Amino acid sequence: MPHFAPVRVRGGRHGLYRLVRHRRRALAVGLAVTAAALVAAGPRPGADGQQTQRARGHPVAEPVGERRATRLVAAPVRIADAATVRLLRPGDRVDVVATGDGGAGDASVLARGVRVTRVPESVEDSAAGGALVVVSVPRATAHRLVGAATTARLAVTLC
Repeated sequence: MPHFAPVRVRGGRHGLYRLVRHRRRALAVGLAVTAAALVAAGPRPGADGQQTQRARGHPVAEPVGERRATRLVAAPVRIADAATVRLLRPGDRVDVVATGDGGAGDASVLARGVRVTRVPESVEDSAAGGALVVVSVPRATAHRLVGAATTARLAVTLC
């Protein structure tokens, strides 16, 4: 019987060693596998062509609402000093301060850095006791402003 060379299977256990030796190929293969996994796990377009979110984890009884930006409301504020209000323009940022009838030490800031939305035309009425400004504030802050306006004098400072 003639002498035959040993039969070797290509890519056997030496394939991994060869792949490590050729680092560029290993990096390319790794990137290709990662890209394929990301495409397979990503969101798929719905029937109308828009992206849909797939549910992950355990289903919940009530869906959790998405986080929304703080909802702002327009709150009218009567400022005690009408001359100060003439300095304001829509878009200005102001701090609203409540001052009590007592001494100089009992002033408190009710709203910081709120945006002036509107400055209505002043009505020459001495009974009004100040001038009106409309500011854009969160709902809870609007409630504080209304409550403070009944018991204290309100002032603004420009930011």
